[in-house]
Amino acid sequence: MRIPLAILMMLGQPALAASPIAEVLCEPSPRMAHRMTSRFGASLASTGLRNPEEVVELWLDDRGDWTMIIAYASGTSCIVAMGEGWSDLSPRDPA
Repeated sequence: MRIPLAILMMLGQPALAASPIAEVLCEPSPRMAHRMTSRFGASLASTGLRNPEEVVELWLDDRGDWTMIIAYASGTSCIVAMGEGWSDLSPRDPA
């Protein structure tokens, strides 16, 4: 009996570890923003340019729960991380 090469190659691959965010949630950016504000009570706290095609957004709610979203130039946004207990660090005095 011959086993197809594709099956042998899959069996030879290491198993991926399970992740708390095994499935990334992606939606059109306006719908994602609406979901974050209306459903989760979060507001956009900060943004940063990851590359010319991606903006990282940090959404926070009043309890300190946070969600990190990547907004793509294509108009899609994806949740890539989330957690709790977010706290802002005060900038240090350079002196």
